[in-house]
Order: sequence, then structure tokens, then C-alpha cells
Amino acid sequence: MAPKRPKGAGAFPKAVDTPAPSRPDPDALYAALDLGTNSCRMLIAQPLGSGFHVVDSFSKSVQLGSGLERTGRLSRSSMARTVQAMRICQQKLKRNGVKRMRLVATEACRRAKNSRDFVSQVKRETGLSLEIIKPEEEARLAVISCAPLVSTKTEQLLVVDIGGGSTELVWIDLSSVPRRDRPAAIMRLHAGFHTTDSPFPAAKVVDWISVPLGVATLRDQFNDVHDDAARFALMSWFFEENLADFAPYKDEQAREGFQIVGTSGTVTTVAASHLGLKRYDRTKVDGLRMTSDQIDKVIRGYLDLGPHGRRKDPRIGEDRQALIMSGSAILQALLRLWPTDRLSVADRGLREGLLYAQMSADGVLEDGPF
Repeated sequence: MAPKRPKGAGAFPKAVDTPAPSRPDPDALYAALDLGTNSCRMLIAQPLGSGFHVVDSFSKSVQLGSGLERTGRLSRSSMARTVQAMRICQQKLKRNGVKRMRLVATEACRRAKNSRDFVSQVKRETGLSLEIIKPEEEARLAVISCAPLVSTKTEQLLVVDIGGGSTELVWIDLSSVPRRDRPAAIMRLHAGFHTTDSPFPAAKVVDWISVPLGVATLRDQFNDVHDDAARFALMSWFFEENLADFAPYKDEQAREGFQIVGTSGTVTTVAASHLGLKRYDRTKVDGLRMTSDQIDKVIRGYLDLGPHGRRKDPRIGEDRQALIMSGSAILQALLRLWPTDRLSVADRGLREGLLYAQMSADGVLEDGPF
């Protein structure tokens, strides 16, 4: 049901936990790797209570999807950069003795004509087996990673994951779930969006969509527009056009009882700017709630700065000033349709969802919400 338009994937870097000081039991470790259009990210963690503790991590901008929009193929240089990053991941996995892992690739590999050749190259040169996942699983994993941030007062929930090449939106109705069970009901969606045989109160997925526009692909659509403000406006309206098939698109949503959870580098960067942070601090950003008006103020500030000012902003930087505007255009389109006083910022995503799903399947989460 995804609209058929552009192509690509990735996002802004997210801060991750620092390695644990003591060496954990390798048999207790799990790994999750997320290879997107822009970035390669990995977490190695061990179960801890109903969650997990990160013992090692990796994050690098590899720009795997560079040129994909134009050629339909992954370039030799982007594949070489990515393989080099995955060699580092392989070394970390070997050093920690990790046996349980899921290593997944998303939109860029879903779209590229030569993705099978690339997966074979990764296997041949690093020994790692990449799995190209479908959009529904990507959306599902993003949803469950954000479940702890869902308010017990929320009845209608929109989870948004802005990637580099695609954006996933999932609309969930929690009105029939008892308040105290709502975050747990969200996490149980790891088994599928439309399960009917669960004995637990069920979160109803009203609709979900994977829009083939993310921060990189949306930017690439309008590279020929030189005026900063005009390009931003075009990106925002173009993204909204691609939501026409999303069932809640035409529904007016009351702010009361409605929550958006946003997971992406765009959302965390906007949050850091709102807080006036000079250095990124995950503990202050993850779980922060912002209103539509606060977000709009930050985005207007980005426009006022212009490309040169954004490059000098320490929260944005030289390489990502264009990406923050395409991501902000997506965010503005969503808030134009569904204004909210509760947009929760999630510095978490696919990797965390992969870890939760693996640990849940193995039954190692104490009092787990799954």
C-alpha cells in the first residue's frame, strides 16, 4: 500500500550508551545491526530486567544510498565504505563473542537492483549475513522500541520513524486497552500488526504506511531548487501528497488523548535545538515531550539561519544541514495534519526493536512486556 514515488534511506546520528566496564558473559549477549541508506549502526546488549544494558556499540555514516536515486544501483564506492564499516562491526561481534544477532538492511537495499550482489559481497568479505527486511517489519520494530514512551493517557497513537530513504507511520488505537496496559500492548505488536488470538488487551493498528521518502531521498527530489525557503516548502507539501493513501489522513484528530512518538535523527536534533544543548545529551532528549508550536519555532529558526548558519550550528553541522531541512519538512507536514501537545522524542529505533524482539522470543526478559 506504499505510495509509488522516489527512493533511498538513513538519518542523523543518535547517541548510544558507552561500553560497559566489565566483560559480560558472551552467552548472554545479543546484537542488532541496522544498515540504512545513510548510516550503519549496531548495538550489543545483555538482558537486564524487562529491558537491556548496552555493552558495545557502533555508528558510522556510510551513505550507502548515495546516487541510488539517479542510477537505481548501489555504487562501488558506497558499497566499499559500507563493507569497511561492517568489518568493524564483525570485529566487535567477534571480540565480544556474540552468538545471537540480527543484522538487517532497509530501504536502500530493498530498492537497489544490485542489492543481492552487495549482500553476497558483505558475506564474502566479512562473514556477516545481512537480511533485507520488508517495510512492515521495519515499522513494527520501530513501534515496539518506542513503547516505553507511550503515555497511559494516550488513546490514539501515531508512531513516526523518519529514515534516510523511507518514513514509516503507524496509527494505533488504544482506546479499548486499560490505561496501565497500554505500553505493554504496544510492545506485543512485535508478533504482528494484526494478531487476533492474544489473551491480552490488544492495541489495534488502524493503518500503517511506508512512504518511500526519507531525509536523503526527499532532499534529492529537490536538489535543483536553490532557494532555501522554497525548497523547504516544496519538500513539505510533496511529502504530504504521499500520505493520501494513509487511512487517518483525512481524519481531524483532537489533541486530547492523542500522542505522536517520533524516532529519528531529525526529531532528536530538533529536540536538542529546543533545549539549547551545546553538546548532545541522550538523557535529556529521549522521552522529551514537545508541542507543535515549540517544534515549529525550532524549524523557523533553522530557516532563518540559512544553509551557512546551519553548517555552523554544532547540533547540525557541515554534513547534515541539508538533511535536517528535509527531515524538518516531513515533521512539519505531519504536524500540519495532526497538531499535538504531546510529541514524544525517541532516541531509539530499529536496533532497540530488534533487541527486544530477540530477547522476547528467547524468554529472557524478566516481567517482560511482550
